[in-house]
Amino acid sequence: MTATILNKDINKINIEDYSTDLIEKDGILFSKIAGKISYPENGNENCYQIEENSYWFNHRNNCIAAGVLRYCSDRVFFDVGGGNGFVANGLEKKGISTVMVEPGLQGCFNAKNRNLKNIVCSTLENAAFRDNTIPAIGLFDVVEHIENDVEFLTRVHKLVTDNGYVFITVPAYNTLWSNEDIDAGHYRRYTREELEEKLKAIGFSIVYSTYIFSILMVAVFLFRALPYKLGLNNKTNNPEQRKKDHESKKGIIGYVLNGIWKFEVNKIRKGKMMPFGGSCFLIAKKTVVNL
Repeated sequence: MTATILNKDINKINIEDYSTDLIEKDGILFSKIAGKISYPENGNENCYQIEENSYWFNHRNNCIAAGVLRYCSDRVFFDVGGGNGFVANGLEKKGISTVMVEPGLQGCFNAKNRNLKNIVCSTLENAAFRDNTIPAIGLFDVVEHIENDVEFLTRVHKLVTDNGYVFITVPAYNTLWSNEDIDAGHYRRYTREELEEKLKAIGFSIVYSTYIFSILMVAVFLFRALPYKLGLNNKTNNPEQRKKDHESKKGIIGYVLNGIWKFEVNKIRKGKMMPFGGSCFLIAKKTVVNL
């Protein structure tokens, strides 16, 4: 069967341009080998319940879309570790041709429920994408789940075309480490500088680098990191509490937060950086060396 996927009236994408080692079943492409990931078994389903009404997921989507539209809006975009397709769906709504790659079967089913057509159920490694074929890759809160991040990013570098892009978001600052990181299966948090140096050592050049979620630093430290450091058992995996934490705020607090989120997105649209925040957002380009 020819594995051709259609991207909702945007562009026709032939997945065989990237891999001939995938098997189609019920509208989803599967790798022949299942891969292991450091992510809670019910993680995708828990996120699926809150994404649509979550200020955090919606603001991250707006930041990502602003970056993609500024730097490579005309390229096929592979959202690797795409969860439930919330990012991919958001990019498609902006006119970006998108393929979601996600190893979690439930996440792929949830993405299909969002009417995504370009779904690959696989880890990046097992999808057997050919080197130097992918124009742009997104790794949104993925790299912190990889034990050997340098090895993983080196593989990404090989897959990306010359002058191709990688977009990355990761949680910021190890000083903000808490039980939430442990429950989520994180190996580390990052600073912009740390991630920049790793990418440059591999052969990427940094196109844009900033922090986002600037105002969340204080809240994360006070309500997550500090209790963790004090040895308090602050539970983070309560679904109802998590849903409440992610709900968009109302009143004066909501007004102020919405103003901050709009300010951050406008900064990204203009290519300007923010000096601190709860997450890092980096865009890098595969450097081509002309001999």
